[in-house]
Amino acid sequence: MVVENMSKFAIVFAGQGSQSVGMMSGFGDMPVVQRTFEEAADILKLDLWKMIVEGPAEIQNQTVNTQPLMLVAGVATYRAWQEKSGNSPACFAGHSLGEYTALVAAGALSFADALPLVRYRAQSMQDAVPEGTGGIAAVLGLDVEQIRTVCADAAQGEVLEAVNLNSPGQIVIAGHKTAVERGMALAKERGAKRALLLPMSVPSHCALMKPAAERLASYLKNVTCNVPAIPVVQNADVTAFDSSVAIKNALFEQLFRPVRWIETIQKMAGDGVGAVVECVPGKVLTGLNKRIDGNLNCLAVADTASLVAAVEATR
Repeated sequence: MVVENMSKFAIVFAGQGSQSVGMMSGFGDMPVVQRTFEEAADILKLDLWKMIVEGPAEIQNQTVNTQPLMLVAGVATYRAWQEKSGNSPACFAGHSLGEYTALVAAGALSFADALPLVRYRAQSMQDAVPEGTGGIAAVLGLDVEQIRTVCADAAQGEVLEAVNLNSPGQIVIAGHKTAVERGMALAKERGAKRALLLPMSVPSHCALMKPAAERLASYLKNVTCNVPAIPVVQNADVTAFDSSVAIKNALFEQLFRPVRWIETIQKMAGDGVGAVVECVPGKVLTGLNKRIDGNLNCLAVADTASLVAAVEATR
């Protein structure tokens, strides 16, 4: 069953893992998208538009490039939404890095501050764990408690944690690469349908990220953060905070605590949201959201046509 009244809707933004070469090509008739990338180039002195159009994927997938790239893609898509007279959502959320995009859309962070902030965040994450030391993998077919037990049994003195609680039956684990490999094998032994090592260069949202979080906290002290004009449900606590101190603390804790996406979507539905719009090309979150709550109308904005359709569906 699909909820008929879509007047109360949420907008969500994806993070790392949704990037692809050419992902913004469907917005060629919307100059606001190009202008957003030009603005980003002025801020960062980095041509993200060329990177997104030409790749290669190996360059896009480097954390220090992926995070600003996904932020700009999300902000550009949301500005396109606004230009098409899209209504304002009841709330925002973002998956991991996408939370920063949500905070920009909600007016808590400026675009000019958020871009260097996420690039610093990415570099801090990369510096915290030497290349090849960490790992991250998706496990399909086990529930959260089963995965946590697998992590405890496979850790063997190393870090191994459930880090992205994405949807029923899809949990991401991260930590030391050797522990992740043991966890993947043990998960399969215990009935997982699949365990797949992900092409990401850092083990996000686990204890290995605490040094990066400390660096981020120091940087955040000098970043202006406003109370969001529209609530942003943040990952670490599944809470929409109304103070800059609480928002910054949530961003600090987000680096080494799990992304509670299942609970985030459940909270939105419980608060009366009838539709969730993924406002960045990729459709990764839309697939997760459908599995979390089949009653929600889950919409993906991947190009101008789907943008127009989503605007109409949420009027």
